[in-house]
Amino acid sequence: MSDEETTTLDRPAADRATVTTPHGTAQPTWLGPVLIVGIVLAALNLRPAITSLGALFEETRTGLGMSGTVAGLITSVPALCFAVFGVTAPRLSRRFGPVAVVCAGMAAVAAGLLIRPFADGAAGFLAASALSLAGIALTNVLLPVIVKRYFPDRVGTMTGLYSMALAAGTSLAAAATVPLTDALGGSWRTGLLMWASLAVLAVLLWLPIARAARRADRAAAAAGSGASAAVRADAGPRVARSRTAWALACYFGLQATGAYITMGWLPQIFRDAGVSASTAGVLLAVTMVMGVPLAFVIPGLAGRMRNQGAIAVTLGVFGLTGYLGLYFAPAAGAWAWALLLGVSNCAFPLVITMIGLRAKSPAGVVKLSAFAQSTGYLISIPGPLVIGTLYQHSGGWDLPLALMAGLLVPQIALGVLAGRDRTIEDECGVRD
Repeated sequence: MSDEETTTLDRPAADRATVTTPHGTAQPTWLGPVLIVGIVLAALNLRPAITSLGALFEETRTGLGMSGTVAGLITSVPALCFAVFGVTAPRLSRRFGPVAVVCAGMAAVAAGLLIRPFADGAAGFLAASALSLAGIALTNVLLPVIVKRYFPDRVGTMTGLYSMALAAGTSLAAAATVPLTDALGGSWRTGLLMWASLAVLAVLLWLPIARAARRADRAAAAAGSGASAAVRADAGPRVARSRTAWALACYFGLQATGAYITMGWLPQIFRDAGVSASTAGVLLAVTMVMGVPLAFVIPGLAGRMRNQGAIAVTLGVFGLTGYLGLYFAPAAGAWAWALLLGVSNCAFPLVITMIGLRAKSPAGVVKLSAFAQSTGYLISIPGPLVIGTLYQHSGGWDLPLALMAGLLVPQIALGVLAGRDRTIEDECGVRD
């Protein structure tokens, strides 16, 4: 990958902006640079719906009269939507094309963000949030597909670009929501509404991209080149028979559990410890922004190692230290705990890298990725809800933090199992 990216970076800028199409059809010269901007803008919209709510969670709960259990359900919705709607993304992509589905996904994000600040109750707020999260789920799954389809010789560079944009959007919403809300009058409704403008901008940019892609697909079909080399759904190993696949899926689920608990509850943990709302938002931003540099470092390091278990253990130890710090001195060491949890949450790029390393064939990678992510998100659904219930009934964070730290123990063990140097094809008896 590094040689490929070096070659890419040596190209003239105009050539780097040119896109490659799957059927060799001509594309307008503007599509390359606009698509790059569109990918970055879409990635910026993949987390603000979640982290902006985390920064204003206390005000939103009070304004809508939510109980701790209902609030926990709100924080579980992202994982549920990612599991349910993410599974539909490949089918929708085959039917309408990935570009059109991402455009529709951005429209759903914008619509949900526009509607939810005007909700009068928790049910309406939950429904509008689910609409946005459905759009995020589709976009989250299909952005890598678009990168592979239109930039096949620059996958590493483009993936790094949108990964940085995703982390930047996450951190920006966490850090800026409270100060901007105060500057705009202090209403939590206004604070949540303002992020709809970013999604609307993405929709406006993706509309011409979708039209150009649709014209290209029609031209390819008319030219008789519509036959695709895509991997058949029934090809490849039966991943459910693989112990490594299950280890990856469960590892994915536990790291997602930790990530969504962090995004949903970390600001509240700090606020209950006496930290101001604006500082709590910045602390969440610090946790999220750790993913920017480490998203590049960890995959490269993991790819050079035959066994990635040591990385999983290291990330888990960082997380355990962070949770213990929150338990004993949440305010005094707030910045240190935010940094440690930020490093621990970088288990996500590790597990994505391991998915590619634990399968030999393209069919195996596709099936392993779908299995690990869909199963993993389903596993992660109860976590934030359980934490919210424990918080409400125990009257503090001691018991929830003990559970959060305890979940890291099986996560470390599963990371060691998933990191072993073997493939699902070997485990399932599939020959090359």
